[in-house]
Amino acid sequence: MEGLLVLLGLAVLSVPVLLIVALVMIGGLRSRVSALEGELARLRASAGAEAGPEPSSAAVRPPPAAPAPAPTPTPAPVEARPRPQPAAAPPVVAAAPDPVRSPPPLPRTPPARSGPDPVTRAARVIKRWFTEGNVPVKVGMLVLFAGVAALLKYASDQGWVAVPVEFRYAGVAAAALAGLVFGWRQRERRRVFALSLQGGAIGVLLLVAFAAFKVHPLLPAGAAFALSVVLVAGAGVLAVMQRAIALAVLGILAGFLAPIWLSTGTGSHVALFAYYAVLNAAILAIAWWRPWRVLNLMGFVFTFGIGTLWGVLQYRPDHFQTTEPFLLLFFAFYLAIPILYARRRAAGGQRIVDACLVFGTPLVAFSLQAALLEGARMPLAFCALALALVYLVLAWMLRMRERYQPLVAPYAVLAVGFATLAVPLALSAQATASVFALEGAAAVWLGLRQQRRLPQIAGLLLQLAAAGSFLIGLEAGSPAQALANPRFTGGLLIAIAGFASAWSYRRSAKSGPAAPYYLWGLVWWIGTALAEIDRFAPPATDADLILVLATLTALLAGVARRWIDAAALDVTVAAALAAAVPLAFAQADAHAQPFAGLGLLAWVLYAGCGIYTLSGLRRVDGRARGFAHAGWVAAWTVALGLGLLELAKRLGLGDGWWVALAAAPLLAVAAATLWRPGWIGWPLATAFQAWRPALRNGLLLVLALAFVNALTWSGDAAPLPWIALLNPLDLFQAGALLVLANGLRSMPQRSRLRAQHPMLLAVAGFALISVITLRATHHWGGVDWRPSMLQTSLVQTALTVVWSMLGVVGWVVGSRRGRRTLWLAGAVLMAVVLAKLVLVDRQHLGNLLGIASFIAYGLLCTAVGYFAPAPPKTSAPRDSSGETA
Repeated sequence: MEGLLVLLGLAVLSVPVLLIVALVMIGGLRSRVSALEGELARLRASAGAEAGPEPSSAAVRPPPAAPAPAPTPTPAPVEARPRPQPAAAPPVVAAAPDPVRSPPPLPRTPPARSGPDPVTRAARVIKRWFTEGNVPVKVGMLVLFAGVAALLKYASDQGWVAVPVEFRYAGVAAAALAGLVFGWRQRERRRVFALSLQGGAIGVLLLVAFAAFKVHPLLPAGAAFALSVVLVAGAGVLAVMQRAIALAVLGILAGFLAPIWLSTGTGSHVALFAYYAVLNAAILAIAWWRPWRVLNLMGFVFTFGIGTLWGVLQYRPDHFQTTEPFLLLFFAFYLAIPILYARRRAAGGQRIVDACLVFGTPLVAFSLQAALLEGARMPLAFCALALALVYLVLAWMLRMRERYQPLVAPYAVLAVGFATLAVPLALSAQATASVFALEGAAAVWLGLRQQRRLPQIAGLLLQLAAAGSFLIGLEAGSPAQALANPRFTGGLLIAIAGFASAWSYRRSAKSGPAAPYYLWGLVWWIGTALAEIDRFAPPATDADLILVLATLTALLAGVARRWIDAAALDVTVAAALAAAVPLAFAQADAHAQPFAGLGLLAWVLYAGCGIYTLSGLRRVDGRARGFAHAGWVAAWTVALGLGLLELAKRLGLGDGWWVALAAAPLLAVAAATLWRPGWIGWPLATAFQAWRPALRNGLLLVLALAFVNALTWSGDAAPLPWIALLNPLDLFQAGALLVLANGLRSMPQRSRLRAQHPMLLAVAGFALISVITLRATHHWGGVDWRPSMLQTSLVQTALTVVWSMLGVVGWVVGSRRGRRTLWLAGAVLMAVVLAKLVLVDRQHLGNLLGIASFIAYGLLCTAVGYFAPAPPKTSAPRDSSGETA
């Protein structure tokens, strides 16, 4: 019976609210119907204007049928006179369609035909081949081919071709010699034909020698090798005499391959390298007469390629004494060939350097030397110093000769590179990566200077090879000293090579690859430093040292930015300064707060370098400057907030102090951005105004997130007592709402957030008041701060009373001031509270709190009925700024 009375009372109490809601809905429907009626009238008016005057009924009605005339006698024919034409023809009215005769059918469009299937198309192709063109020749050649093939097969089956193999080889060799002689005689009249014939004849003779040794053992190894050498030498002589590079290429190719195809696996490496020395001497002699670069490259590739393959497969330490002289000899050959090449090309007026041999020769020779020495550090260091001395002497000797000027700079670069390389080599044998990187940077620089693409590609490949060699060498043990070890030096040289290549491209007209090279160098710089920190630094100081690394990176990029106009440097500065934000959290995780231990020194260094770097960006345009300053501001905001948070924990303050102190720097920076931008814009001064709106919006967004996060905290004010609105957490949230309100109002007029900021602030204020109510029940009512607190009677009653009071205030103020939106918000809130009473609070009717909630709601609704029974008829006028008067 008691439950029925309660439901009846709730129904009675809900009548006023439901009536008000119904009135509002009916008013909205009436306005919509009026708008639709006006739109329909406008459409009818426009349709009538476009249609024009309607035709008269007389014009539409068909004329009556005339009666049939009576038969009259036929008059005599008279001359027909032309009838006068009327001045204006009456309007022609279209006749009504004949109901009996149907309109003619529309013509049908033929369906699109699909293409023939593949079998049909193939049959058509075959038919066309047999019916078009010179058909007899086609058919005859097919039949002839089939007949000759059948005849050869039959002769072989019957044993008709039983010529001894010696005669067959002799016949083929004789035919090749005849072709060679004929080609020599035709060298003047038909040069292309003659050279092709000579090359083919020499190739056939080389194949005969190979087959006579390998396929049929007719010749011993020595005789076959000697015959091959004679043929190769003859090809070289013919090539030089006829200026035919193709013959020279054929001879050199056959000469280098002869020991491979004539090898029995039991030969001596001394004989092999001696033979290659003779071939390289021939190449050197040809280079004296002819500037054939492809010949030089072939000799270089085959000499060092086959030598490297032999070293990998068969080299032993006891071979050092017999192998080292040949390595030095080959190095001397290919050290001299680029000089001869430059001499011959300079005589023709073109000053071109063979960059592949200039940089590739010391690179490969030094790598092979490192393999022969099996990683001995000091001997390799002395080798590097010797190479530096050789190239320094060459650069000094050639500097005064004009035709060799293109070689002076590369030799000087090599001298400096090998002299620098001697330092890490004295510490470790990991030399290949450093050599590759330095040579790659030098090749890129030379290729850009000469405007040649091949050296640039070679430089890129060399630097990639340097990276691979460096990564492979990481398994060779761990260094014992930080920074002064081969790993750090090698990685640093790879990074410097990448930066040097980026600088070379930046200075040239082709600046596209500059950014990838710069990124490559930056990755190696950061990666090498991080690896060094990981190996030698204690884990507790990793975040501090990484912050020092980021600071030094920003400083170096800022210094370079003062001299080089590159956007990549601006991005580097911005990223390095912004990296302090996550590093501050890492420092707090490692040692409680960012300024503990080595962190204080790191942040002092960050402050000094950051001020210097940002002051250098005052005259720089672009978004990166704004990101750099935003990262700087965010880093200090986070670091100070984490420091204050740790201070609150150490002093034993409540969690309300934790949140308030941790977010205090954020609130102060956001407020200063609104009202004191000069404080935040330092050291960029007036340049800060360019991105102040973006920084302001970002800070407001973070402040809004901090406000939402603070709603989940109980706000313990220990050691002070908790007082609503006078505790640290509530004060912070109230200040955040004030800053957010001013920030939203300072946005542009057309901004959607500015247009909606009253509603956003109302929602935020409602949430804050509700949470303060929950905190009051926690601190004053003893309810535990956890999600299950919403199930207690005290919490639900408090929420009911507070929400009802808010609804009543909105109702009354909206009615008195003519703000229809505020009145409707109060009405909606009261309806929500009513639904809450019916669905939630009725479960607590067995206690005083539940009863109090119902009574409070009833009294408040009664007060509303007295002060503001109906919504305002019209909203209050708004001023020009969009605010209600």
